[in-house]
This record gives sequence, structure tokens and C-alpha cells, in this order.
Amino acid sequence: MGNFTSSTPLSSTSCVQYVREIVSQNCVVIFSKTTCPYCKMAKNVFNEIGATYKVIELDEHNDGRRLQEALAQMTGARTVPRVFINGNCIGGGSDTKQLHQQGRLLPLIKQCGPCCAESSSDGSGSGQSAK
Repeated sequence: MGNFTSSTPLSSTSCVQYVREIVSQNCVVIFSKTTCPYCKMAKNVFNEIGATYKVIELDEHNDGRRLQEALAQMTGARTVPRVFINGNCIGGGSDTKQLHQQGRLLPLIKQCGPCCAESSSDGSGSGQSAK
């Protein structure tokens, strides 16, 4: 099923390392599934405020299931989306929307260090998927 870019699946340790690497290199990261309404809600919030974000669509990723397990180990929740800002998991779609409504989301994004803020040369961007 799908196109396979590598013949060897990532180990659970490699998945955790992959998540940490993506999260450390991007100010906002959304681990998502293409059919999830809460994932769409989270993306819409960032689109509304014009924030750049990186999306990892787990249902289109070769190691999506393992990555979701790694996210569960790291964040204590297996549900999607898992939204990270400046290296910290802020929760899911409802949490993201609530932070925005409370005026607390934009200040979190503005705290991003120079390593992650507005770096589009590595393929991050508004709504761009990594597979």
C-alpha cells in the first residue's frame, strides 16, 4: 500500500528521534491525518493567523503507525492532531483552537527561536506535508 521510500521501517527509537528532529527544526508542527476533522480545525487556526507550519500526515507516511505510537509515548496521548509549538506539545485541535480564542497561541509562536522561525528552505510551509 502506498509508495515506499525505504525498505526498512523505522524502529520505535528511530521514530521518537524523527519526531524530536522535526519538532526541533520547525516552530509549529502538526502530526495529522488527512481525514481527521480535528486536524483540519488545527490547520485552519494556523491558516487564519498566517502562521507557517509543518504537517506530517500520518496516514500517508510509511511509518505513520509507528510515529503515532512514538507520539503517544512522548505526549501521553495517541489521538491526532498532536500539535507542537517551539518544541512543546500543546495538545490537539480543540486545545489549539482554545489557545487561539484566549489570545495565547500567537505569543507561543512568537517565542520560537531563530532556528525554527520562518525557515521555509527545509520544506516547511503553510500546509506542506512531509512524507
